Amino acid sequence: MSTFSGIGTALSSLNAHRQALDVTSQNVANANTVGYTRQRATMVASPTAVNPSMFQSASGVGDGVRVTGVERLADAFLDAQVRSASSSASYQGVRSTAYTTLEASLGEPSKTSLSSQMSQMWSAFEDLANNPHQASARTAVLSTAAAVTDKVGALYSSVRDQWTQARDQAVSLVDQVNAKAQGIADLNGRILATTNVGGNANELVDQRERAITELAGLTGATSQTRANGTVDVLVGGNPLVEGSRTNALVVTGAPAFADAAGGAPVTVSWAHRPGSVVALSGGSLAGQLSVLAPADAAGTGGVLAEAAARLDTVATELADQVNTLHQGGYTAAGATGTDFFRLEAGLPAALGLRVAVPDGDGIAASGVDGAAYDGGVADAIHTLSSAARGPQALWAAGVVDTGNRSASATARATVAEAARAQAESQQTSAAAVDTDEETVNLMAYQRGYQAAARVLSTIDSVLETLMNMAR
Repeated sequence: MSTFSGIGTALSSLNAHRQALDVTSQNVANANTVGYTRQRATMVASPTAVNPSMFQSASGVGDGVRVTGVERLADAFLDAQVRSASSSASYQGVRSTAYTTLEASLGEPSKTSLSSQMSQMWSAFEDLANNPHQASARTAVLSTAAAVTDKVGALYSSVRDQWTQARDQAVSLVDQVNAKAQGIADLNGRILATTNVGGNANELVDQRERAITELAGLTGATSQTRANGTVDVLVGGNPLVEGSRTNALVVTGAPAFADAAGGAPVTVSWAHRPGSVVALSGGSLAGQLSVLAPADAAGTGGVLAEAAARLDTVATELADQVNTLHQGGYTAAGATGTDFFRLEAGLPAALGLRVAVPDGDGIAASGVDGAAYDGGVADAIHTLSSAARGPQALWAAGVVDTGNRSASATARATVAEAARAQAESQQTSAAAVDTDEETVNLMAYQRGYQAAARVLSTIDSVLETLMNMAR
């Protein structure tokens, strides 16, 4: 090896260790930056660049070291695991929140709950059966029955308002998806432009990977990396992002709760392919769509539509069962065949439930014609409170079912969130900056730099000695 070759070798070591120190400094600077992935300078030995000849004098030791690139120390498997876990946790979280909100709106048990209001109505009928001649007893029946109809309507309105809010949230989520997709497409373009000129785009890649993870939490999206370093993002097997181009999503389907209650689902479609529904595999958006889904015959439809259907059933059964008994009774004036409740046409049963009796004398409490002060029918109506298929039992079963589903949804959300947190912890352990490790690296690269500088200093001293001897 010639003296000048030794200078080049030492110089390459100085440059390589300086770049390694720069990379380590970047890691330390971003030790607390969310989403930052630690980096390493990749150093390889430079072979001797010679052309074979009979007068070749090179030693063949090599020409030093060079940095071939700066590598992101990310684990693709752990990244995919985090995205899958985020998709599941977001989906279960939305459903758990919907059930918790619904359960809270029912207000069971409490003094103002529907169960309490119906119990007061049955008690009023019992008092009327014992005191059919008292006007106050008849007034109490009407007031408690009106309270029941108001409560049923209020609960239905609450469910409808929650559905409307959930649909608005779905629209907001779609807007977020489209914005993040555009951001990923822009980052794809910037990353490609940077790498094409030999630059380091690792920080841009970090931003893109973080955005993809957020998209996975929204839609269950997956990604595919192209040979040029750009990424395609897929939702339901179809591209949401293709290089620097995006395909937007739009909320379609039922615009109002009445449509969903009638069987029309809320869907998410591709804006450029009207009518083409996106097959979401997970994420908070899929969770919202499941909450907004219409009811079905099996009782396993959307959370809110099923609750509304249950309220309609309770209202219908309450009107039918009370009216059936009331029609067989006699009013104070001897009229028979009258209804106690009515259902207004054009409205859901829960919203259209009304008290049909105009005043206390219109209550057909008597079971005997001409016996105005008999309370046989009022007593029969009171027994509906304990009937196996009575309105009270139907509502109680519905409340219990809602509570069980809410508890199940909460448990699933808790498990899914624990899995997501564990996956994220594993990802962080593999990719986050360890300041202790970086300190060791700083010392190693510093010693390497100092050693290379010492080699240059030694060669300089040797050359100076040679030149002095030649004078």
